[in-house]
Amino acid sequence: MYRVQDHPVLGPGEKKKEVTIYFDGKPLPAFEGESIAAALTASGVRMFRRTSRLQAPRKMFCGIGQCTDCMMQVDGIPNTRTCVTRVREGMVVETQYETGEFHG
Repeated sequence: MYRVQDHPVLGPGEKKKEVTIYFDGKPLPAFEGESIAAALTASGVRMFRRTSRLQAPRKMFCGIGQCTDCMMQVDGIPNTRTCVTRVREGMVVETQYETGEFHG
């Protein structure tokens, strides 16, 4: 897992409840309250979606909800900005292709 456990300046990280999210059908560990993008990045996920015109891979870029590079389908809802959406137990996160499809 790619996480800072003990920061040299900020000290040890706050202990949070571990939960499980499902990314493209695979269970991944996450910490309650962190962003989906942070959880995915910590688990080694680098591609979040593909663009509609060129099918170019995109990953998290701004981290503050201003761009659209981190958009994914979350619990069947397309175009969810994962950098500002917090994880919760059992959520289903899927790579988004093109503009996404609504499954709800």
